[in-house]
Amino acid sequence: MSTIKQLNIPDLGDVDEVEVIEVCVEVGQTVESEDSIMILETDKAAMEIPASVN
Repeated sequence: MSTIKQLNIPDLGDVDEVEVIEVCVEVGQTVESEDSIMILETDKAAMEIPASVN
């Protein structure tokens, strides 16, 4: 059974826009702590966002 968890995005600094460039999981997929959830991109860098809980 799936459970919805809140995902906290770290402070990305002084940016105006953030784009999700890749979603690394499928709907219903089991996610372990520290698995990559998504990749975000700003005008300065790309950042991999890990799961904080499983």
